Amino acid sequence: MSGSYNELDVPPTLVSFCVGTIDTKKVVSNEFKKSNSKVYILKTKITEDFLPDFENLKENYKLIHKLIEQGKVLSCASIKQYGIADTLTKMCIGNKIGFEFKANKCLFKPRYASFIIEAEKEIEDILGLELLGNTIQEKEIKISKNEKLDLEELIKTWQEPLEKVFPTKTAPNTKKIENILYIGENHTQPKSKIKIAKPKVFIPVFPGTNCEYDLSKAFIDAGGEPIISVFKNLNQNDIEESITEMEKQINNAQIIMIPGGFSAGDEPDGSGKFIATVFRNPRLKQAIHKHLNEQDGLILGICNGFQALIKLGLVPYGEILEMDKNMPTLTFNTIARHQSKLVTTKVVSKLSPWFNKVNLGDEFVLPISHGEGRFVANENVLKELIKNGQIATQYVDMQGQATYDTNYNPNNSIYAVEAISSKDGKVLGKMAHAERCYRGNILNVPGNMDQKLFESGIEYFE
Repeated sequence: MSGSYNELDVPPTLVSFCVGTIDTKKVVSNEFKKSNSKVYILKTKITEDFLPDFENLKENYKLIHKLIEQGKVLSCASIKQYGIADTLTKMCIGNKIGFEFKANKCLFKPRYASFIIEAEKEIEDILGLELLGNTIQEKEIKISKNEKLDLEELIKTWQEPLEKVFPTKTAPNTKKIENILYIGENHTQPKSKIKIAKPKVFIPVFPGTNCEYDLSKAFIDAGGEPIISVFKNLNQNDIEESITEMEKQINNAQIIMIPGGFSAGDEPDGSGKFIATVFRNPRLKQAIHKHLNEQDGLILGICNGFQALIKLGLVPYGEILEMDKNMPTLTFNTIARHQSKLVTTKVVSKLSPWFNKVNLGDEFVLPISHGEGRFVANENVLKELIKNGQIATQYVDMQGQATYDTNYNPNNSIYAVEAISSKDGKVLGKMAHAERCYRGNILNVPGNMDQKLFESGIEYFE
Protein backbone atom coordinates (compact mmCIF):
# COMPACT_ATOMS: atom_id res chain seq x y z
CA MET A 1 0.00 0.00 0.00
CA SER A 2 1.05 3.61 -0.50
CA GLY A 3 -0.45 7.04 -1.00
CA SER A 4 -0.79 10.58 0.34
CA TYR A 5 -3.50 12.40 2.27
CA ASN A 6 -3.18 15.93 3.67
CA GLU A 7 0.14 16.00 5.55
CA LEU A 8 0.62 12.23 5.44
CA ASP A 9 2.84 10.52 2.86
CA VAL A 10 2.87 6.74 2.92
CA PRO A 11 5.74 5.04 1.09
CA PRO A 12 5.15 1.61 -0.49
CA THR A 13 4.59 -0.66 2.51
CA LEU A 14 4.21 -4.37 3.06
CA VAL A 15 1.24 -5.07 5.31
CA SER A 16 0.88 -8.41 7.05
CA PHE A 17 -2.17 -9.87 8.77
CA CYS A 18 -2.44 -12.28 11.67
CA VAL A 19 -5.46 -14.54 11.95
CA GLY A 20 -6.58 -16.44 15.01
CA THR A 21 -9.59 -18.44 16.16
CA ILE A 22 -12.06 -17.54 18.88
CA ASP A 23 -15.53 -18.43 20.13
CA THR A 24 -17.72 -15.90 18.29
CA LYS A 25 -20.06 -15.69 21.28
CA LYS A 26 -17.20 -14.08 23.24
CA VAL A 27 -16.25 -11.37 20.72
CA VAL A 28 -16.73 -7.73 21.73
CA SER A 29 -16.38 -4.68 19.50
CA ASN A 30 -15.16 -1.20 20.37
CA GLU A 31 -18.36 0.92 20.36
CA PHE A 32 -20.20 1.67 23.61
CA LYS A 33 -23.22 -0.60 24.03
CA LYS A 34 -25.47 1.10 26.60
CA SER A 35 -25.82 4.08 28.89
CA ASN A 36 -25.02 4.01 32.63
CA SER A 37 -22.13 1.57 32.32
CA LYS A 38 -18.70 2.13 33.88
CA VAL A 39 -15.71 2.92 31.69
CA TYR A 40 -12.12 2.17 32.73
CA ILE A 41 -8.61 2.65 31.42
CA LEU A 42 -6.09 -0.17 31.61
CA LYS A 43 -2.58 1.23 31.18
CA THR A 44 0.42 -0.63 29.85
CA LYS A 45 3.81 0.43 31.23
CA ILE A 46 6.18 2.27 28.91
CA THR A 47 9.93 1.57 28.96
CA GLU A 48 12.76 4.11 28.91
CA ASP A 49 12.89 3.62 25.14
CA PHE A 50 9.26 4.75 24.91
CA LEU A 51 8.15 1.27 23.93
CA PRO A 52 5.42 -0.79 25.59
CA ASP A 53 6.62 -3.11 28.32
CA PHE A 54 5.67 -6.30 26.49
CA GLU A 55 5.57 -8.47 29.60
CA ASN A 56 3.12 -6.05 31.16
CA LEU A 57 1.18 -5.93 27.89
CA LYS A 58 0.82 -9.72 27.89
CA GLU A 59 -0.55 -9.57 31.43
CA ASN A 60 -3.06 -6.94 30.34
CA TYR A 61 -4.14 -9.09 27.40
CA LYS A 62 -4.72 -11.99 29.78
CA LEU A 63 -6.77 -9.78 32.11
CA ILE A 64 -8.97 -8.45 29.28
CA HIS A 65 -9.48 -11.96 27.92
CA LYS A 66 -10.46 -13.21 31.38
CA LEU A 67 -12.96 -10.35 31.86
CA ILE A 68 -14.51 -11.01 28.44
CA GLU A 69 -14.77 -14.73 29.23
CA GLN A 70 -16.60 -13.82 32.45
CA GLY A 71 -19.03 -11.62 30.50
CA LYS A 72 -17.96 -8.43 32.28
CA VAL A 73 -16.83 -6.47 29.20
CA LEU A 74 -19.33 -4.76 26.89
CA SER A 75 -16.78 -3.03 24.66
CA CYS A 76 -13.03 -2.57 24.49
CA ALA A 77 -10.72 -0.41 22.36
CA SER A 78 -6.96 0.10 22.20
CA ILE A 79 -5.62 3.63 22.56
CA LYS A 80 -3.36 4.91 19.80
CA GLN A 81 -1.34 8.01 18.95
CA TYR A 82 -4.07 10.59 19.62
CA GLY A 83 -4.78 9.36 23.10
CA ILE A 84 -7.91 8.89 25.18
CA ALA A 85 -9.83 11.70 23.45
CA ASP A 86 -9.61 10.09 20.01
CA THR A 87 -10.40 6.53 21.12
CA LEU A 88 -13.23 7.47 23.44
CA THR A 89 -14.87 9.72 20.82
CA LYS A 90 -14.97 6.83 18.34
CA MET A 91 -16.44 4.55 21.00
CA CYS A 92 -19.21 7.12 21.54
CA ILE A 93 -19.90 7.64 17.83
CA GLY A 94 -20.58 3.96 17.09
CA ASN A 95 -24.04 3.84 18.72
CA LYS A 96 -24.26 7.56 19.52
CA ILE A 97 -23.95 6.89 23.24
CA GLY A 98 -22.56 9.77 25.30
CA PHE A 99 -19.87 9.80 27.99
CA GLU A 100 -19.18 11.77 31.16
CA PHE A 101 -15.64 12.04 32.52
CA LYS A 102 -15.07 11.46 36.22
CA ALA A 103 -11.30 11.91 35.87
CA ASN A 104 -9.23 13.60 33.17
CA LYS A 105 -6.14 11.61 32.23
CA CYS A 106 -4.15 13.77 29.79
CA LEU A 107 -6.68 13.31 27.03
CA PHE A 108 -4.39 13.75 24.00
CA LYS A 109 -1.28 11.99 25.26
CA PRO A 110 -0.29 8.98 23.10
CA ARG A 111 -0.94 5.79 25.05
CA TYR A 112 0.00 2.95 22.75
CA ALA A 113 -0.94 -0.50 24.07
CA SER A 114 -3.34 0.85 26.71
CA PHE A 115 -7.06 0.08 26.65
CA ILE A 116 -10.46 1.60 27.35
CA ILE A 117 -12.99 -0.91 28.69
CA GLU A 118 -16.75 -0.56 29.09
CA ALA A 119 -17.93 -2.86 31.88
CA GLU A 120 -21.31 -4.38 32.62
CA LYS A 121 -20.76 -3.86 36.36
CA GLU A 122 -18.27 -2.09 38.60
CA ILE A 123 -14.85 -3.76 38.50
CA GLU A 124 -12.67 -1.13 40.25
CA ASP A 125 -11.35 -3.77 42.61
CA ILE A 126 -9.36 -5.40 39.78
CA LEU A 127 -5.72 -4.37 39.94
CA GLY A 128 -4.63 -2.01 37.16
CA LEU A 129 -8.04 -0.61 36.22
CA GLU A 130 -8.72 3.09 36.73
CA LEU A 131 -12.19 4.61 36.42
CA LEU A 132 -12.49 7.14 33.57
CA GLY A 133 -16.21 7.83 33.82
CA ASN A 134 -19.52 6.42 32.69
CA THR A 135 -21.67 6.30 29.58
CA ILE A 136 -24.75 8.53 29.48
CA GLN A 137 -27.99 8.69 27.52
CA GLU A 138 -27.34 12.19 26.17
CA LYS A 139 -25.57 12.38 22.81
CA GLU A 140 -22.61 14.34 24.13
CA ILE A 141 -19.23 14.04 25.78
CA LYS A 142 -19.11 15.87 29.12
CA ILE A 143 -15.51 16.81 29.80
CA SER A 144 -16.37 19.05 32.75
CA LYS A 145 -19.40 20.81 34.17
CA ASN A 146 -19.10 23.65 31.66
CA GLU A 147 -17.46 21.84 28.75
CA LYS A 148 -19.54 19.54 26.54
CA LEU A 149 -19.11 18.25 23.00
CA ASP A 150 -22.15 17.36 20.88
CA LEU A 151 -21.77 13.96 19.18
CA GLU A 152 -23.63 15.01 16.03
CA GLU A 153 -21.28 17.97 15.64
CA LEU A 154 -18.25 15.74 16.19
CA ILE A 155 -19.49 13.30 13.53
CA LYS A 156 -20.06 16.15 11.08
CA THR A 157 -16.57 17.57 11.73
CA TRP A 158 -15.03 14.12 11.29
CA GLN A 159 -16.79 13.36 8.00
CA GLU A 160 -16.72 16.80 6.40
CA PRO A 161 -13.17 16.77 4.92
CA LEU A 162 -13.97 13.83 2.62
CA GLU A 163 -17.65 14.51 2.02
CA LYS A 164 -16.98 16.23 -1.31
CA VAL A 165 -14.68 13.42 -2.42
CA PHE A 166 -16.73 10.46 -1.18
CA PRO A 167 -20.24 11.76 -0.47
CA THR A 168 -22.24 9.86 2.15
CA LYS A 169 -25.60 11.43 1.38
CA THR A 170 -27.65 12.89 -1.45
CA ALA A 171 -30.10 15.76 -1.56
CA PRO A 172 -32.87 14.93 0.91
CA ASN A 173 -36.11 13.51 -0.47
CA THR A 174 -38.82 14.13 2.11
CA LYS A 175 -41.58 12.43 0.10
CA LYS A 176 -43.48 10.02 2.34
CA ILE A 177 -44.00 6.40 1.26
CA GLU A 178 -47.36 4.82 1.96
CA ASN A 179 -47.61 1.64 4.00
CA ILE A 180 -47.97 -1.22 1.49
CA LEU A 181 -48.28 -4.31 3.66
CA TYR A 182 -49.88 -6.85 1.34
CA ILE A 183 -52.60 -9.07 2.78
CA GLY A 184 -53.50 -11.50 -0.02
CA GLU A 185 -56.77 -13.34 -0.44
CA ASN A 186 -55.35 -16.11 1.70
CA HIS A 187 -52.24 -16.40 3.78
CA THR A 188 -51.63 -20.11 3.48
CA GLN A 189 -47.98 -20.88 2.93
CA PRO A 190 -47.38 -21.74 -0.74
CA LYS A 191 -45.96 -25.24 -1.22
CA SER A 192 -44.67 -27.12 -4.24
CA LYS A 193 -46.75 -29.84 -5.88
CA ILE A 194 -43.50 -31.82 -6.13
CA LYS A 195 -42.14 -33.26 -2.86
CA ILE A 196 -38.37 -33.78 -2.52
CA ALA A 197 -36.59 -34.91 0.68
CA LYS A 198 -33.34 -33.12 -0.21
CA PRO A 199 -33.90 -30.48 -2.90
CA LYS A 200 -31.04 -29.84 -5.33
CA VAL A 201 -29.86 -26.23 -5.59
CA PHE A 202 -28.03 -25.25 -8.77
CA ILE A 203 -25.55 -22.38 -8.20
CA PRO A 204 -23.95 -21.22 -11.48
CA VAL A 205 -20.67 -19.36 -11.02
CA PHE A 206 -19.85 -16.70 -13.60
CA PRO A 207 -16.56 -14.79 -14.04
CA GLY A 208 -16.68 -12.16 -11.30
CA THR A 209 -19.41 -13.57 -9.04
CA ASN A 210 -18.16 -14.27 -5.52
CA CYS A 211 -20.83 -15.53 -3.11
CA GLU A 212 -21.16 -19.18 -4.13
CA TYR A 213 -19.47 -20.67 -1.04
CA ASP A 214 -21.56 -18.69 1.45
CA LEU A 215 -24.72 -19.65 -0.45
CA SER A 216 -23.70 -23.30 -0.67
CA LYS A 217 -23.15 -23.44 3.10
CA ALA A 218 -26.47 -21.69 3.74
CA PHE A 219 -28.40 -24.22 1.65
CA ILE A 220 -26.53 -27.19 3.19
CA ASP A 221 -27.48 -25.97 6.66
CA ALA A 222 -31.08 -25.54 5.46
CA GLY A 223 -31.20 -29.17 4.28
CA GLY A 224 -30.54 -28.76 0.56
CA GLU A 225 -27.99 -30.23 -1.81
CA PRO A 226 -26.12 -27.43 -3.62
CA ILE A 227 -24.36 -28.08 -6.94
CA ILE A 228 -21.82 -25.42 -7.95
CA SER A 229 -20.94 -25.23 -11.64
CA VAL A 230 -18.46 -22.76 -13.14
CA PHE A 231 -19.36 -21.12 -16.44
CA LYS A 232 -16.18 -21.26 -18.55
CA ASN A 233 -15.74 -18.71 -21.32
CA LEU A 234 -12.11 -18.88 -22.46
CA ASN A 235 -13.08 -20.19 -25.89
CA GLN A 236 -16.07 -21.34 -27.96
CA ASN A 237 -15.76 -24.96 -26.80
CA ASP A 238 -15.74 -23.90 -23.14
CA ILE A 239 -18.91 -21.87 -23.66
CA GLU A 240 -20.71 -24.72 -25.44
CA GLU A 241 -19.70 -27.19 -22.71
CA SER A 242 -20.86 -24.77 -20.02
CA ILE A 243 -24.25 -24.29 -21.71
CA THR A 244 -24.73 -28.07 -21.91
CA GLU A 245 -23.77 -28.50 -18.24
CA MET A 246 -26.06 -25.66 -17.12
CA GLU A 247 -28.99 -27.09 -19.08
CA LYS A 248 -28.46 -30.46 -17.40
CA GLN A 249 -28.22 -28.94 -13.89
CA ILE A 250 -31.31 -26.74 -14.39
CA ASN A 251 -33.33 -29.78 -15.48
CA ASN A 252 -32.22 -31.71 -12.37
CA ALA A 253 -32.56 -28.90 -9.81
CA GLN A 254 -35.48 -27.76 -7.70
CA ILE A 255 -33.88 -24.37 -6.97
CA ILE A 256 -31.74 -22.10 -9.16
CA MET A 257 -29.63 -19.72 -7.11
CA ILE A 258 -27.88 -16.87 -8.97
CA PRO A 259 -25.16 -15.46 -6.69
CA GLY A 260 -23.89 -11.94 -6.11
CA GLY A 261 -20.63 -10.34 -7.13
CA PHE A 262 -19.57 -8.43 -10.22
CA SER A 263 -20.11 -10.68 -13.23
CA ALA A 264 -17.73 -9.74 -16.06
CA GLY A 265 -16.76 -6.66 -14.04
CA ASP A 266 -20.33 -5.36 -14.42
CA GLU A 267 -19.80 -5.07 -18.16
CA PRO A 268 -21.01 -4.60 -20.83
CA ASP A 269 -22.72 -1.35 -19.87
CA GLY A 270 -23.98 -2.24 -16.42
CA SER A 271 -24.36 -5.04 -13.94
CA GLY A 272 -25.95 -8.44 -14.56
CA LYS A 273 -25.93 -8.24 -18.36
CA PHE A 274 -23.34 -10.99 -18.80
CA ILE A 275 -25.44 -13.43 -16.76
CA ALA A 276 -28.62 -12.32 -18.56
CA THR A 277 -26.97 -12.87 -21.94
CA VAL A 278 -26.01 -16.43 -20.98
CA PHE A 279 -29.54 -17.30 -19.82
CA ARG A 280 -31.02 -15.94 -23.05
CA ASN A 281 -29.43 -18.88 -24.86
CA PRO A 282 -32.47 -20.71 -26.39
CA ARG A 283 -31.67 -24.00 -24.64
CA LEU A 284 -31.27 -22.35 -21.24
CA LYS A 285 -34.34 -20.16 -21.74
CA GLN A 286 -36.41 -23.26 -22.48
CA ALA A 287 -34.93 -25.07 -19.46
CA ILE A 288 -35.74 -22.11 -17.17
CA HIS A 289 -39.37 -21.96 -18.34
CA LYS A 290 -39.71 -25.72 -17.89
CA HIS A 291 -38.16 -25.41 -14.39
CA LEU A 292 -40.78 -22.87 -13.36
CA ASN A 293 -43.89 -24.09 -15.19
CA GLU A 294 -43.56 -27.88 -15.27
CA GLN A 295 -41.22 -28.70 -12.38
CA ASP A 296 -42.70 -26.10 -9.98
CA GLY A 297 -39.17 -24.93 -9.19
CA LEU A 298 -37.91 -21.81 -7.44
CA ILE A 299 -35.36 -19.16 -8.46
CA LEU A 300 -33.51 -16.76 -6.17
CA GLY A 301 -31.13 -14.00 -7.22
CA ILE A 302 -29.21 -11.89 -4.70
CA CYS A 303 -27.44 -8.63 -5.61
CA ASN A 304 -25.77 -9.33 -8.98
CA GLY A 305 -28.22 -12.24 -9.32
CA PHE A 306 -31.15 -9.84 -8.77
CA GLN A 307 -29.70 -7.53 -11.42
CA ALA A 308 -29.62 -10.46 -13.86
CA LEU A 309 -33.17 -11.58 -13.03
CA ILE A 310 -34.63 -8.13 -13.61
CA LYS A 311 -32.76 -7.71 -16.90
CA LEU A 312 -34.14 -11.09 -18.02
CA GLY A 313 -37.70 -10.20 -17.03
CA LEU A 314 -37.93 -13.15 -14.61
CA VAL A 315 -38.81 -10.54 -12.03
CA PRO A 316 -41.39 -9.22 -12.07
CA TYR A 317 -42.84 -11.11 -15.08
CA GLY A 318 -41.93 -14.73 -14.32
CA GLU A 319 -40.51 -15.43 -17.78
CA ILE A 320 -37.53 -14.45 -19.93
CA LEU A 321 -38.51 -11.48 -22.10
CA GLU A 322 -36.81 -8.96 -24.35
CA MET A 323 -36.30 -5.72 -22.44
CA ASP A 324 -38.25 -2.59 -23.32
CA LYS A 325 -38.36 0.92 -21.92
CA ASN A 326 -41.42 0.23 -19.74
CA MET A 327 -39.81 -2.62 -17.77
CA PRO A 328 -38.44 -1.91 -14.27
CA THR A 329 -34.70 -2.13 -13.75
CA LEU A 330 -31.86 -1.67 -11.28
CA THR A 331 -29.51 1.21 -11.94
CA PHE A 332 -26.69 3.19 -10.32
CA ASN A 333 -27.12 4.37 -6.72
CA THR A 334 -27.99 8.08 -6.65
CA ILE A 335 -24.96 8.60 -4.44
CA ALA A 336 -22.90 7.58 -7.53
CA ARG A 337 -20.70 5.08 -5.74
CA HIS A 338 -20.63 1.64 -4.22
CA GLN A 339 -22.50 1.23 -0.93
CA SER A 340 -21.43 -1.33 1.66
CA LYS A 341 -23.27 -1.23 4.99
CA LEU A 342 -25.99 -2.79 7.13
CA VAL A 343 -29.58 -1.90 6.32
CA THR A 344 -32.96 -2.72 7.86
CA THR A 345 -35.56 -4.29 5.58
CA LYS A 346 -39.22 -5.04 6.30
CA VAL A 347 -41.25 -7.94 4.90
CA VAL A 348 -44.27 -6.26 3.27
CA SER A 349 -45.62 -9.27 1.34
CA LYS A 350 -45.66 -13.04 1.89
CA LEU A 351 -46.71 -13.80 -1.67
CA SER A 352 -43.35 -15.50 -2.29
CA PRO A 353 -42.61 -18.91 -0.72
CA TRP A 354 -39.12 -17.56 0.01
CA PHE A 355 -40.75 -15.80 3.00
CA ASN A 356 -42.79 -18.74 4.28
CA LYS A 357 -40.97 -18.88 7.63
CA VAL A 358 -41.24 -15.20 8.61
CA ASN A 359 -44.17 -12.94 9.42
CA LEU A 360 -45.61 -9.98 7.57
CA GLY A 361 -44.05 -6.84 9.02
CA ASP A 362 -40.92 -8.58 10.35
CA GLU A 363 -37.75 -6.49 10.13
CA PHE A 364 -34.24 -7.79 9.46
CA VAL A 365 -30.78 -6.21 9.63
CA LEU A 366 -28.80 -7.35 6.58
CA PRO A 367 -25.61 -6.35 4.72
CA ILE A 368 -25.64 -4.77 1.28
CA SER A 369 -22.73 -4.30 -1.12
CA HIS A 370 -23.49 -2.84 -4.53
CA GLY A 371 -23.06 0.11 -6.86
CA GLU A 372 -26.21 -0.52 -8.91
CA GLY A 373 -29.04 -1.30 -6.51
CA ARG A 374 -31.52 1.50 -7.17
CA PHE A 375 -34.84 0.02 -8.22
CA VAL A 376 -36.70 2.19 -10.73
CA ALA A 377 -40.09 1.67 -12.40
CA ASN A 378 -42.73 3.84 -13.99
CA GLU A 379 -45.87 4.68 -12.06
CA ASN A 380 -48.08 2.12 -13.82
CA VAL A 381 -45.64 -0.76 -13.22
CA LEU A 382 -45.18 0.29 -9.60
CA LYS A 383 -48.94 0.36 -8.95
CA GLU A 384 -49.28 -3.10 -10.49
CA LEU A 385 -46.48 -4.51 -8.33
CA ILE A 386 -48.06 -3.07 -5.18
CA LYS A 387 -51.52 -4.35 -6.16
CA ASN A 388 -50.18 -7.87 -6.80
CA GLY A 389 -48.04 -8.01 -3.64
CA GLN A 390 -44.87 -8.39 -5.72
CA ILE A 391 -42.91 -5.89 -3.65
CA ALA A 392 -41.56 -8.31 -1.05
CA THR A 393 -39.40 -6.12 1.18
CA GLN A 394 -38.59 -2.44 1.65
CA TYR A 395 -35.75 -0.47 3.23
CA VAL A 396 -37.00 1.09 6.47
CA ASP A 397 -35.74 3.56 9.08
CA MET A 398 -35.47 3.19 12.86
CA GLN A 399 -39.25 3.59 13.18
CA GLY A 400 -39.94 0.86 10.62
CA GLN A 401 -41.10 3.40 8.04
CA ALA A 402 -40.11 3.00 4.38
CA THR A 403 -37.99 6.00 3.43
CA TYR A 404 -35.92 7.78 0.78
CA ASP A 405 -33.31 8.80 3.37
CA THR A 406 -29.97 7.45 2.07
CA ASN A 407 -28.93 6.56 5.62
CA TYR A 408 -31.52 3.77 5.43
CA ASN A 409 -32.28 3.44 1.70
CA PRO A 410 -28.66 3.70 0.49
CA ASN A 411 -29.37 3.39 -3.23
CA ASN A 412 -32.51 5.59 -3.15
CA SER A 413 -34.76 2.91 -4.63
CA ILE A 414 -38.22 4.10 -5.63
CA TYR A 415 -40.73 3.24 -2.92
CA ALA A 416 -37.74 1.92 -0.93
CA VAL A 417 -37.93 -1.40 -2.82
CA GLU A 418 -35.31 -3.95 -1.70
CA ALA A 419 -36.82 -7.14 -3.16
CA ILE A 420 -39.48 -8.04 -5.70
CA SER A 421 -40.96 -11.33 -6.89
CA SER A 422 -42.71 -12.74 -9.93
CA LYS A 423 -46.51 -12.68 -9.88
CA ASP A 424 -46.66 -16.25 -8.53
CA GLY A 425 -43.84 -15.56 -6.05
CA LYS A 426 -41.61 -18.40 -7.28
CA VAL A 427 -38.88 -16.07 -8.56
CA LEU A 428 -37.39 -13.63 -6.04
CA GLY A 429 -34.74 -10.98 -6.55
CA LYS A 430 -33.24 -9.03 -3.65
CA MET A 431 -30.24 -6.79 -3.00
CA ALA A 432 -29.34 -7.57 0.64
CA HIS A 433 -27.03 -10.51 1.28
CA ALA A 434 -28.94 -12.82 3.64
CA GLU A 435 -26.23 -15.47 3.13
CA ARG A 436 -23.55 -13.28 4.72
CA CYS A 437 -24.98 -13.16 8.21
CA TYR A 438 -26.93 -16.34 8.87
CA ARG A 439 -23.98 -17.95 10.70
CA GLY A 440 -23.59 -15.17 13.23
CA ASN A 441 -20.56 -13.66 11.54
CA ILE A 442 -21.84 -10.13 12.11
CA LEU A 443 -21.63 -9.53 15.83
CA ASN A 444 -22.26 -6.71 18.29
CA VAL A 445 -25.05 -5.38 16.09
CA PRO A 446 -28.63 -5.28 17.42
CA GLY A 447 -31.51 -6.62 15.36
CA ASN A 448 -32.70 -9.88 13.83
CA MET A 449 -30.44 -11.08 10.98
CA ASP A 450 -31.99 -14.49 10.35
CA GLN A 451 -34.39 -14.02 7.46
CA LYS A 452 -34.85 -17.82 7.15
CA LEU A 453 -34.71 -17.36 3.40
CA PHE A 454 -32.90 -20.59 2.59
CA GLU A 455 -34.90 -22.72 5.01
CA SER A 456 -38.09 -21.36 3.42
CA GLY A 457 -36.87 -22.31 -0.05
CA ILE A 458 -35.98 -25.86 1.01
CA GLU A 459 -39.20 -26.40 2.97
CA TYR A 460 -41.23 -25.38 -0.07
CA PHE A 461 -40.60 -28.91 -1.40
CA GLU A 462 -41.45 -30.83 1.79
